[in-house]
Amino acid sequence: MTRSLNPVYSARPQSIFPTMSHLARKCGAINLGQGFPDEDGPKEIREIAAQAVLDGPNQYEPVEGTAALRRAVAQANKRFYDLDIDPDREVQIVSGATEGLAAAFLGFLEPGDEAVLLAPFYECYAPQIEAASAQIKIVDLVPPEWRLDADALEAAITEKTKLIAINTPHNPLGKVMDKEELEIVASAARRHDLIVVCDEVYEHLVFDGCAHIPLMTLPGMKERTIRIGSAGKTFSLTGFRIGYVTGPEPLITGLMKTHQHLSYTSPGSFQKAVAAGLAFGDDYYERFVSNMQTKRDLLSAGLMEAGFDVLPCQGTYFLTVDIRSVGREDDVAFCREITEKAKVAAVPISAFYHPSQTGAPHSYARFCFCKRPEILEEASARLARYFA
Repeated sequence: MTRSLNPVYSARPQSIFPTMSHLARKCGAINLGQGFPDEDGPKEIREIAAQAVLDGPNQYEPVEGTAALRRAVAQANKRFYDLDIDPDREVQIVSGATEGLAAAFLGFLEPGDEAVLLAPFYECYAPQIEAASAQIKIVDLVPPEWRLDADALEAAITEKTKLIAINTPHNPLGKVMDKEELEIVASAARRHDLIVVCDEVYEHLVFDGCAHIPLMTLPGMKERTIRIGSAGKTFSLTGFRIGYVTGPEPLITGLMKTHQHLSYTSPGSFQKAVAAGLAFGDDYYERFVSNMQTKRDLLSAGLMEAGFDVLPCQGTYFLTVDIRSVGREDDVAFCREITEKAKVAAVPISAFYHPSQTGAPHSYARFCFCKRPEILEEASARLARYFA
């Protein structure tokens, strides 16, 4: 076979996540690189899914998702954010948030359009946008505060700009955008008539009393914003691959018409179980956040004991460290070093930048804390011994 493949994907290296996970397995390292819990979520949800498979039917569900899950998503929007959402016209169920993002970028962008990304950004954004033959304009969030600058965003917007993508709570930074930063995005979107794609998969994982504010709740933003949620993140069931998108009918319809040519639909058994989970009482969500915050604090203390400067983490599964605090300068080399020698895997923050960005910082690494306490303690002890 001599024909070339689509360079948007074929010219890129393999994702950093399977790369580091493979190295961790090869070296017998504790994997704090890839962001998945090492314990499954609520047994009640899993039992509902299992029984639904046995009871059937196990056939195609509606392309827009089951009515029960769409109602549950609309009710959750009202319950948590006081958003009035029509479950029949303003909700789309997708096969994981990644597929939802792909459906949004492919459905909204045309050749010649521009999309603005805030770097660092989750790695699937750029190739999905480029696969739509759109151009990427990048606004750097400057460490260590990683705050959005209004002038930098404005400078990135041209007459070709159609879309801005934001992620809050933020992977990999553990940052939650505050009202001031959200208003910077909203103001630009209103003035330039832009769509905003909001990746909010960690919406329920915010710590220390911090609040997650959907951009959609700001004045004039509901009609131009979609927000993407994830059952995998909310219920620690990443293998379910159930996501949900909320937005105005024209955008949801466009996204649905793309989704039907990607995954078409998602398993009804998992949709039924997730609908039940979204109706859990406040006690579930409070325990969920409290337990993850405890794990954050445990790993943060362990990393500091090992000699790292640990940056603030307001949400998600992830802690960022400055590797210069342990005498290292290259995040890619550092992550390989600790995986092979300290037997603990992390991922480099530079992997969350576009390949064309020569100025990406290389002095930060991301550790995942959604693991059992004894695993976090052992990982911290290994790093402390190694850097002693």
